[in-house]
Amino acid sequence: MFKDTKAFSGFSVDDLERATLFYGDTLGLEVQASPAGLELHLGGGGRVFVYPKDDHVPATFTVLNFPVADIDAAVERLAGLGVQFERYDGEMGTDDKGIFRGVEREMGPNIAWFKDPAGNFLAVLEDQA
Repeated sequence: MFKDTKAFSGFSVDDLERATLFYGDTLGLEVQASPAGLELHLGGGGRVFVYPKDDHVPATFTVLNFPVADIDAAVERLAGLGVQFERYDGEMGTDDKGIFRGVEREMGPNIAWFKDPAGNFLAVLEDQA
């Protein structure tokens, strides 16, 4: 039924202006504003709709993943732009850069989580392809 549809995902934020600056200026995505919200244009033709919500509650899970060739370089560049990475202890413990080294632990990809200004979780992960 939906095999050929151009599906897209969406999530809410509490401030469209801050979201526009973060996704456009900090992350470098093409952002198209409309009266209803923002459309983020992703590499490969993907889209994400970001909409305002007065009673926004940040997602407690990762809403958007950005595969990168070199996670250390991506984390360093984002940190230089003011992005703060989440730190975790225990089984999913991150290093001093905020990177979970999943490959060497045989527990998935190397990944680093951070939040947008509305508190939604995003991640960069090292593409192993």
